[in-house]
Amino acid sequence: MKYMLLVCGDDTADASGMAPVEPWVEELSARRGVLLHGHRLRPPADAVTVRVRDGEVLRTDGPFAETKEYVAGYDILECDSLEEALEAAARHPVATIGAMEVRAFWDDEDTEGDIRRLDAELTAAGRERDFDRAMACYAPDAEVFHPVSGLEQRGVEALRKAEEVWFSTLSGPVEREVLEFRVRADESIAFSHALVRMRVTPVGGDALDTTARVTTGYRLTGDRWLIVHQHTSVALDSTVPGAAGS
Repeated sequence: MKYMLLVCGDDTADASGMAPVEPWVEELSARRGVLLHGHRLRPPADAVTVRVRDGEVLRTDGPFAETKEYVAGYDILECDSLEEALEAAARHPVATIGAMEVRAFWDDEDTEGDIRRLDAELTAAGRERDFDRAMACYAPDAEVFHPVSGLEQRGVEALRKAEEVWFSTLSGPVEREVLEFRVRADESIAFSHALVRMRVTPVGGDALDTTARVTTGYRLTGDRWLIVHQHTSVALDSTVPGAAGS
């Protein structure tokens, strides 16, 4: 389960004796794989508070409440239990002079399932030669390394043109079989590493079969995951490259 640690500083506390945060970050991220990401926040004096009353937008410089304790930053952990998250919070250096608020994320999300369904859309789109369906899986600013041209396609329209050219050299559908698929995700960014088998038939040629390694980056846009980066590579002795979007 994922937990948010709200790092609460105290502007009346003496931080001169506080231990550095870097060892805590290194231990939880590099050694234990618990810390997904985190960041400091600008001080409350730089905050802007927005309220809407009777349709009018009210803007106030400063925090929404005046208090000696304030949120100085955040960290997102992935732990097996609340006790593990509390243990990590207790070891944070700021806990010695301020406070750590530990809150669990709602657990009704299925990020990996959403990404696997997006990948299944690419498989179905290739089989049906449906460009609109395939391009709907990509963000407008997606950057994709297209193995046919050997060039990076920037933007979904450039990718569409490259795919249309590639499909014009084929007869029949693109058969795509995912042999291996691994996903790593946080709240807004995800990556997958896949081993994909491609079977295609060039116009006037014999059927060809090859396997490609596909690395894909995703971004959560609204409530939907979209592909923002994709790189497909094949073995040097392969005769047919896999399609972009594979």
